Amino acid sequence: MTQLHELSAQELVAVVRAGSLQPSQLVEHYLKRIEASGNTLGAFTEITASTARARARHLDGSSDEDRSRGALWALPLADKDLVARAGVPTRYGSKAREGYVPAQSDPLAIALDEAGSISLGKTNTPEFGLTGYTETRVAPPARDPWNPKNGAGGSSGGAAVAVAAGLLPFAPASDGGGSIRIPAATVGVVGLKPSRGRLALGSGLDGPGGLVVTGPIARTAADAAFFLDAMTGFQPYSYATGARDRSPFTSATNSIDAGAKLHVGVTTVSPWDDDEDIVLDADARAAVQHAADLLTNSGDAVSNMLWQPRGYAAMFRTLWRASAARIPLSEDDLSLVEPITAWLVREGRSLSAVALLESLAAATRFEQETIKAFSNYDVVLTPALAQSPRRVGWYDPVDAERNFAQQVKYAPYSSFVNVAGLPAIVLPLTTDAAGHPVSVQLIGKPGGERAILATAARLERERGALLHPPSW
Repeated sequence: MTQLHELSAQELVAVVRAGSLQPSQLVEHYLKRIEASGNTLGAFTEITASTARARARHLDGSSDEDRSRGALWALPLADKDLVARAGVPTRYGSKAREGYVPAQSDPLAIALDEAGSISLGKTNTPEFGLTGYTETRVAPPARDPWNPKNGAGGSSGGAAVAVAAGLLPFAPASDGGGSIRIPAATVGVVGLKPSRGRLALGSGLDGPGGLVVTGPIARTAADAAFFLDAMTGFQPYSYATGARDRSPFTSATNSIDAGAKLHVGVTTVSPWDDDEDIVLDADARAAVQHAADLLTNSGDAVSNMLWQPRGYAAMFRTLWRASAARIPLSEDDLSLVEPITAWLVREGRSLSAVALLESLAAATRFEQETIKAFSNYDVVLTPALAQSPRRVGWYDPVDAERNFAQQVKYAPYSSFVNVAGLPAIVLPLTTDAAGHPVSVQLIGKPGGERAILATAARLERERGALLHPPSW
């Protein structure tokens, strides 16, 4: 018999809208799974069971009209612990904010409520979301459900773990340099980074370089598209991509018609290649080749692309430090934070206006050059990660420079997509010798979410169902 957590997010919404399942029953199912897990995987930093149950009971009495109004009606979700929710401890992964309880909710939390979802708490994140792994001083590390000795990536590590372990149907997340895609690829689920400006909430246009956008972590491309549709609906026009699409993004994932064939470019080049010794794992390389073979066999025009980016590393390092400089931390606070956080903040605050402006100009040039280089392709296929999942404690806790280099070597294919403002999705496609999922990344043109979602869904159909991790 199929259990509730085995259903897709879209199936769950359909069931509760039909009235055959009450919101309180659905919430109780997930709360019991979370409790049974004992948070041994470090997915959550806070569980708000009482408020979730109260909201669910309130929704139990909703009219048919109310049930059809909210795009995410009665779906259990959780806020990444960078999103303030009134009355709920919001630590930002930091001892410097350990006792902080906000009086007001952030716009994203409010929007998720308006869509009808039910928050079960907070998902684990590294300190202020600054790193690609989730190991902090205020919560247990987020662990890979396939092998708990390994970390889950970051910065949306807790969200990815919760989805992979069946503790949430899907989860809202954010991505400023790979923070959705790195953990999703690490634990074998789907992570979607929308185009810059696609969503009004988390557009990416309110920070240096336009890096950080809101997006979903899900089990399938269809559920990721479903979340994107729900969040796009909050504003019919976004800042950069103009009018919303004529049809839902989910329609791109539901079609089984062969339709028009795509031009797919394949590259294993990373813009970090000139700065770091990037070594691509054999399993990651094999996954890319398998994806290319599947797309070729289905009739797509697949070819290796020539791309030789230059000067990326210095520019991104400056942008990342500049982003950290804006975190409201006093000198006393900096004595409480982790070494890499203190290093990034201090380095960022020491930047001159000229250095920052030059890096912003370099980022714009990189965006233009990358879009031009990718312009002949509907989709660009790359590895999702360069290495297999790293053990908890692998990243240097003291030497910030070495720590940053370790993150780059693990995930060199992520941050450049943020700088270019492009949409990208990661999905598990193959497995290694131990049965752990290995993922690939699909990158689209500006505003090209439909193409990458459709391609991801086709690859999922060719791949077939993946096994669940032992914790499932």
